[in-house]
Amino acid sequence: MRRDTGRVTVDRLSLRPALVRAARTLADAGVASPRTDAELLAAHVLGVSRGALLLIDAFTGPQLAVFDDLVAARADRVPLQHLTGSVAFAGVDVAVGPGAFVPRPETELLVAWALDCPLPPTPVAVDFCSGTGAIALAIAHARPRARVFAVERDRAALEWLRRNASLRIGAGDHPIEVVAGDVTDPAVLGDLDGAVDLLLCNPPYVPDGTPVPAEVAEHDPVQAVFGGSDGLAVIRPVVSRAVSLLRTGAWVGIEHDESQDRVVARIIADAGAFANITVHEDLAGRPRFTTARRSGDEGGPG
Repeated sequence: MRRDTGRVTVDRLSLRPALVRAARTLADAGVASPRTDAELLAAHVLGVSRGALLLIDAFTGPQLAVFDDLVAARADRVPLQHLTGSVAFAGVDVAVGPGAFVPRPETELLVAWALDCPLPPTPVAVDFCSGTGAIALAIAHARPRARVFAVERDRAALEWLRRNASLRIGAGDHPIEVVAGDVTDPAVLGDLDGAVDLLLCNPPYVPDGTPVPAEVAEHDPVQAVFGGSDGLAVIRPVVSRAVSLLRTGAWVGIEHDESQDRVVARIIADAGAFANITVHEDLAGRPRFTTARRSGDEGGPG
């Protein structure tokens, strides 16, 4: 409809019909959560929270044009987070975009477990396969006195990681220390051997050739998703590296595919240096990550 302000005529379109139309477009394109995505895109365009949409009646003409463009891109299966430019993760906002692996909600459970671990007042924490730095950011946010190292090898991911880490400078006692390196290298972080209190890793673990959604296949970096023929090409050396990095009584947590829980637990057990090996489920009841304690002191969240 049109509204005359007295000096200028402004084109506007009611919000709710626009959302209905957008949700229908996204559903027809096979987007898993069409109404939610439509509302989040609208909130992004309007600069408000999703809940605040209830207080808004209409788009302006320019806002509607931007919204329609974003809906079209989402219908082409561009990840929602690439369109909004960020994702909320474990209490922090993480900048994401092309070339970056989008942090998943399931990984927040790994972070929640880690924050329940009995850690010293100024722990040393390591985020392997850091990507955008989501895990490192979450740990640093919750434990401002921690010394957090984020290790990543991919150039595009490193750009996002450095950007996110730089935004946190001044927020705590220690900045996040970004390390350009390969977590499968036995020498990575060699100067920290025996000094790490917590090691977390969300590695590439999807077996090669596994069908994945269009958002993953076309936009997530291949090297951040697929982990070899059995999906364990990175997990095996990460466990070996954890043996050297962790002090006695320290903790390790590794995310994995729901089909890999037994084999990952076995890899950790076969390392001969861990106790309290525990498989944890995600909110859907699927085995999602496995944790262990470097043999030594008793106790911990399990």
